[in-house]
Amino acid sequence: MLELGGQTPPATDLIKDVSEADFMSEVVEASQTVPVIVDFWAPWCGPCKTLGPALEAAVTKAKGAVRMAKVNVDENQMIAGQLRVQSIPTVYAFWQGQPVDGFQGAVPPSEIDAFVERVVQAAGGDASGGLDDALAAAEEMLEQGAATDAAQTFAAILQEDAQNAAAYGGLVRAHISMDDLEQAEAILNGAPAEISQAPELEAAHAQLELARQAADAGPVGELQDKVEADPNDHQARFDLAQALNATGQTQEAVDQLLELFRRDREWNDAAAKQQLFTIFEALKPNDPIVLNGRRKLSSMIFA
Repeated sequence: MLELGGQTPPATDLIKDVSEADFMSEVVEASQTVPVIVDFWAPWCGPCKTLGPALEAAVTKAKGAVRMAKVNVDENQMIAGQLRVQSIPTVYAFWQGQPVDGFQGAVPPSEIDAFVERVVQAAGGDASGGLDDALAAAEEMLEQGAATDAAQTFAAILQEDAQNAAAYGGLVRAHISMDDLEQAEAILNGAPAEISQAPELEAAHAQLELARQAADAGPVGELQDKVEADPNDHQARFDLAQALNATGQTQEAVDQLLELFRRDREWNDAAAKQQLFTIFEALKPNDPIVLNGRRKLSSMIFA
């Protein structure tokens, strides 16, 4: 499990069947440190069969920021009477030993999610379970060159949230940094269909394509000499742009591609424009290289 200042409890700890014998410990005392949502239900209650699983899903998604106690009112009538449960389903949220929120009857999933979020915020928590902090930490590791540690953190996040596009993209980029391009491609290919078009994965795909190009890039110095000797040698200029990007000189690579586009925008099936788009997709949308490059390219396209 991912440790984010504390372990996320397993599902068996997050959601429990509670009786009169352990209500005090599992709800009242437990709510001193984490909010506890109590679902009062019965086997014969039709709406309960819909509400219960929806509540469990919302609580599980909160990753330990809230817990859930299920109370069968047929078997625990004394608790139901003490809390004045008059109809079911009835849901109460306990924080620091006291009911702080609740509702009666079946409600839509969106309202259940909002209820859980409200309960967590009332306790000063974060329903995302700290995954955003973990993502930020992994990104920082990657920027500092600790690609292996970053990959482990991204993988741990995916264990908690299998459709986290940012973690998938980060894991791909971490393997690219480790020069493990085959594994990076395998991770991309294994991403859930629901997030396959997410911007984070599109960016990772572009970075993988650039990394493969970098493996075949020629010496920058030789290519610069060829371009200087013949400014209309479009292939040499294109190869120079790839080599520059491979050595981290992204702005210089963009400049060469813009010059190539200016000289012959249709060369090699508009290869300069396509390569520019690939570089832009691999960078953050607000990167100055992207913003300035897109503006210059647009001005040439619509000139």
